[in-house]
Amino acid sequence: MQNLVAVVSLKAVQRNAERISRAAGCPLIAVVKDDAYGHGAEQIALALQRWAGAFAVSTVDEGAYLRIAGVEGEILVLTPPLDGEDAARIAGYGLTASISSLSALNLLKTASGGGKIKAHIAVNTGMNRYGVRPERAGFAAREAERAGVAVTGVYSHFYLPQDEACRARQRELFRRAAEDVRKVFPTAVRHIAATGGILCGEDEFDAVRAGIALYGYLPEGCKNALEVEPAMKIYARVAQAFTFTEGGAGYAKAAKRYRKMHTLRLGYGDGFFREGAPFAVGKLCMDAAVSEGEARFGKWKCVLRDAAAYAALHGTTAYEALVNVARKAVKIYV
Repeated sequence: MQNLVAVVSLKAVQRNAERISRAAGCPLIAVVKDDAYGHGAEQIALALQRWAGAFAVSTVDEGAYLRIAGVEGEILVLTPPLDGEDAARIAGYGLTASISSLSALNLLKTASGGGKIKAHIAVNTGMNRYGVRPERAGFAAREAERAGVAVTGVYSHFYLPQDEACRARQRELFRRAAEDVRKVFPTAVRHIAATGGILCGEDEFDAVRAGIALYGYLPEGCKNALEVEPAMKIYARVAQAFTFTEGGAGYAKAAKRYRKMHTLRLGYGDGFFREGAPFAVGKLCMDAAVSEGEARFGKWKCVLRDAAAYAALHGTTAYEALVNVARKAVKIYV
């Protein structure tokens, strides 16, 4: 096999979910968007059905894949429907839409065909990404009721959970908006805390959305706030073992006269950054990386154990590193 291999521990994900649930003290919505941050959404969701009361995905396609795989329970699509096809597929697959505007609501109304479509109302409390204005949440709920849409939840998102003042402001805006929604839909589940909010103690509402912590990493500003374990390791195969020929090392002039070297079958075409890879010398090629030292032809070598440490070398986050390096990898679940 020439592909990268991602070995994913489902037990590690389950243990992380247990820790998050204990920390939050309320029902868990497991975020499995973007292929569960590279870990494989269908397998992760099936493994978490005992721990999660609902799941959150980015797109209708992601939600459909979960349904086809046999995932039960509510699946919230965080991106609002953008056209009639999105709305029709949300209805057809029994997914839960996000109402972020009256335009999105109108698409759901058209697609309902007299049946009930479920939705959560997204409230913009300051992140300025998606959502109705807080003072319009009640109006959106009333319009949804008139349209025959069943609102089963209302949510927002902290943009800087580590900042108590920002968090308090958003919390209060959300509380008022949720109260207005619940005047129309009394059982609507309220959720605003993602991983960062959970670790900052935001558990006063009805559910929390855990994402990155499920996979063994914590957001910026929350280091050591919870014990979690990385669930995935990436392996590449040794494609050649050789004695150095003077000149270069990958796409760079050799920094020294090496002795033994080997080539790994991975490159920036596999989602790794071209420069600064700790396992390589010089710049990565699109499909190959040159490394120092002896190695056996065909041997598997672990090239990523800690996505946070790798991301820090490049001024980014574990989120970005995970979704990039796992995208093309063949996944093995243990």
